[in-house]
Amino acid sequence: MTSPIFTRDRFTWLTYLMLGYYAYLLNVFGPLMPFLRAELGLSYTEGSLHFSAFAVGMLLAGAVGDRLARRLGTRRVFWGGAAGMALGTVGLAVGRALWLTVPSALVMGGFGTLLLVLIPATLSLRYGNLRTVALTESNTVASLCSSLPPVLVGLLESGGLGWRHALTLSVVFVALLAVQFRTVALPELRAVQTAETTRRRLPWGYWAYWTVLFLSVAVEFCLIAWSADFMEHEIGLGRVLAASSVSVFLGAMLVGRFVGSSLARRVPGLRLLLGAQVVTGLGFALFWLTRAAPLALVGLFIAGLGVANLYPVTLSLAVGAAPGQPSTATARATLASGVAILTLPMLLGWLADRLSLGAAYGVVGVLIVAAFLMTLGAASRVRP
Repeated sequence: MTSPIFTRDRFTWLTYLMLGYYAYLLNVFGPLMPFLRAELGLSYTEGSLHFSAFAVGMLLAGAVGDRLARRLGTRRVFWGGAAGMALGTVGLAVGRALWLTVPSALVMGGFGTLLLVLIPATLSLRYGNLRTVALTESNTVASLCSSLPPVLVGLLESGGLGWRHALTLSVVFVALLAVQFRTVALPELRAVQTAETTRRRLPWGYWAYWTVLFLSVAVEFCLIAWSADFMEHEIGLGRVLAASSVSVFLGAMLVGRFVGSSLARRVPGLRLLLGAQVVTGLGFALFWLTRAAPLALVGLFIAGLGVANLYPVTLSLAVGAAPGQPSTATARATLASGVAILTLPMLLGWLADRLSLGAAYGVVGVLIVAAFLMTLGAASRVRP
């Protein structure tokens, strides 16, 4: 029996690049946070409000994004999300006070997450049983774009142009995407997801993987959000170098997703996920427990290799556990991401203000162990 062939077209590349646009802006907060906190005189807790505002936007979009797509059409919601995220980015770039930068992060999270709802759903419809390949490849492109913020923030700041230009560059990028891909047709979710399937409750297996998704995103964003500050205050690197060190983690995620997209063609998703969780745990332990900069960077790199495939593989398993409900499944999955980003970076920042950032990072170890155990539990209840 001949295996189906995975092919890419203009729609595929549009979704890949738009997910890269979203990922770039989602991951820009960590590298710019030391500069934003210094400029506005913010505490760790106040700085974490930006992550929380973005996450609140994610929760709102995750609750209504699938309904909007079925009512207004995929195309309108897709391009409206891209434009709204650009508007919020402009607000963050020009903001000089907390009352403007935090609402801008909210707008970015709300409109941008409409893309996060639609991209996995439309790719799952387009590729069916090959969705793990498509989702892993799209997240590989996302990782490539995610690795750029720490480099650009460091270069632009040290070059005298200022870290805010790292935000305005993304607005130029999405404008070019609109010019190049504006005529590409997008699958209409309302044409394939009937009223019967949208009313049916998502199965238990889906919610088990939803929990794993929540824990995985929490691990990823606790590392992205505070690793620059950890490298500065716990390891002793200078601020610019510490901000740039986040690129080690994001670069490792890029490498990990390249490897993961290849492994996804021949390794079962569950096995790939469990292996990624083990690698994540080993890397984080080295990063957290050492106080030598070279070893901390090695640990951060290993953790990034593992974290790389936690989100796409778990999302693929979750969608597979809810057949016939791709947009509902992906919309609810963004709620897991939103809740994780809303609560865990803020919790870690709150603990850092009261204890130390090093002590607060112990939370991440607990999350990794919990994700591994929950995956084993989900696997015992969900048929592949």
